[in-house]
Order: sequence, then C-alpha cells, then structure tokens
Amino acid sequence: MSILRSHRTRALSGLALGTAAVMLAACSSSDPTTATANPAAGTDAGKLPKTMVFSPLSLKPPALKGLSEGLKGYGGSQGWQIIVQDPNFDPTKQVQSLNEVISSGRAGAAWVIAVAPPSMAQLIKTAQSKGVPMLVNGKPEEYGFSGAQPGITFDYIDQTAGGTALGDQTAQCVSSKLGGKGKVLWLQSATGSAGKAEFDGAAKQALQAGAPNAQIVQTLIATDRTKSQTDVGAALQGHPDLDVVMAANDEAALGALGAFAAAGKKLPCVIDFGGNPEVLKDVKAGTIFASVALQFEEDLKQSFDTLVKMQSDPTAEGQVLTVPQKIITATS
Repeated sequence: MSILRSHRTRALSGLALGTAAVMLAACSSSDPTTATANPAAGTDAGKLPKTMVFSPLSLKPPALKGLSEGLKGYGGSQGWQIIVQDPNFDPTKQVQSLNEVISSGRAGAAWVIAVAPPSMAQLIKTAQSKGVPMLVNGKPEEYGFSGAQPGITFDYIDQTAGGTALGDQTAQCVSSKLGGKGKVLWLQSATGSAGKAEFDGAAKQALQAGAPNAQIVQTLIATDRTKSQTDVGAALQGHPDLDVVMAANDEAALGALGAFAAAGKKLPCVIDFGGNPEVLKDVKAGTIFASVALQFEEDLKQSFDTLVKMQSDPTAEGQVLTVPQKIITATS
C-alpha cells in the first residue's frame, strides 16, 4: 500500500492499492470525466468558483487513479467540478500546472499530494495571495512551516500511532497463538522514507511491551509483492522457524504469505499496516491476524469537506489533520 512518498502519504501511502474500489463504492459520480471550470470566475472569498484542482504524485499508481475518481464522484455529488492534474512524479511540472490554474482564477480550492514539498513554498504563497485554500499532504514541517497556516490545511499519516498499533497487534497474535515466544520477521519501509524512524520505533516498543519474549530474528525492506515473496523465501532458508511477519505495507504482507505457501509452511501470525481490500479479505478469512487499516474513504471526505469550509474564509488559519486509522480483525 505504500505508494505515496512511501510512509509520508501511504495511505492515500504509504501510502494503497485497491482504494479505487473502496472510493468508488462510496462515492458515485454522475460525470466520470475531468471537469473544467469557468475561467472568468473571480478570486474573492465569495466569488471563488466551486472548482477544485487535484494534483497527486501521478495517475499511474492505481490507488491514486482511484482516489482521483473517488474525488470526482464525491465532489460531483456536492455540486463541485474537479480538475485532475497528472504531474507524473515531476515536481517542476506539478508546480507549474498548479500555478497556472490557481493564478488564472480557475481554481477555487486545491488538494495537492506534493512530489517534493519544499518545491511548494512559492506556490503556497501564490495561493494565499489569491485567496485560494489549499490542502497538502504531509506535516507543516515538510513544507517549512511550524504549524497550520492561513488558508492552508495539512493532512498526514500519524506514523507513531500506526507503528504502535502494528506492534501491539503483533504482540497480541504472538501471545494468543504462540504462547508469547514468536520468531518475528519484520518487513520495514525503505531507509529514508518519511516517518520511518517514528513508525519503526513505535512498532518495536509496542511489540516488546506486549510480548517481551518475542524475538525479531531478521528485518527486510518491504517493497512490492513479487520481491517481498522472493526475499521472504530466502529468509526462510536461514530461519525455518519463522512464525510471525510484521509488515509495513500490504504488498509485503501478501508477498510473505506467498513465500510461506510456496515453502509449504504455515504462517500463524501476519500483521500489516495498510488495509487494502485483498488484505482485509484475508483478515476476515483468518489468514492475516490483523491489519492497521488507513481509512481512505473517510480521509477523502474530510479533506474535501475541509477545503469547502475553508473557501468561505480563505484567510483563516487552516487545520492539521491526520488520516484516520482503524484496526481490523476477523471479529471487528
């Protein structure tokens, strides 16, 4: 599920393959096409067009494509037009395209998943000067601010909360299924991922607190499903007694399941952070013990609704939001 600047936006990231189905099921659209706005609209608070520009990292990842479709559906149901841009992971293109639509008066609000947050500094100033509210993914510090700003809302994944929940659920599985003495393979996010230190530290602390006799015998970098399956298969050669997988994303967890199945081994405890539909299906089937699931549908709604509210007074200080999380088990 980590496709949005890894941990930084995993959830929309870290961060989520399969969100399209979730979004579209909840947000029906009467017009699935990208909309255009009235270029003659003014930029005063009361005259801003009901047009929102959405600029994700790229439209190539299925989750981001699904998020754009979900936004068009939900926004359309509220009487808004949505302009979807595709910077294709190019920070310069992203800033230029956003600057054009904001400066021209076509946009009445903007939701940005920034390719490179530091590149947004001047654009944010432009949006503030035009009175166009913005919501950007990440913490204020990533954009050079110390807190919420006039006309700007920040929305990020709480890595500490996510890591704590992942470690705690792993401890619960080790305690309930393995008598508290599991051999843990930890599939971590890549070095340099935003929020990695907070996430990993919280996960390890929660695991040790809840299952002090559990042993982390190896750590690997969680990547895509195919590589994760290969890497976990190799880990099993050196540690055939592995019986717990704690994964930083959905694809790594699913890859681990594939590796154990290929080796003819049972995997009593799999816990992941992400919660795409395939993982949640395995949770309900009992194959995965628990998933710390990012609630993308709720985040879409809170992001859109916040921008709509901000439009009534673009000079007011924005908010600092977090992407909702929920622990999903076979019984919850």
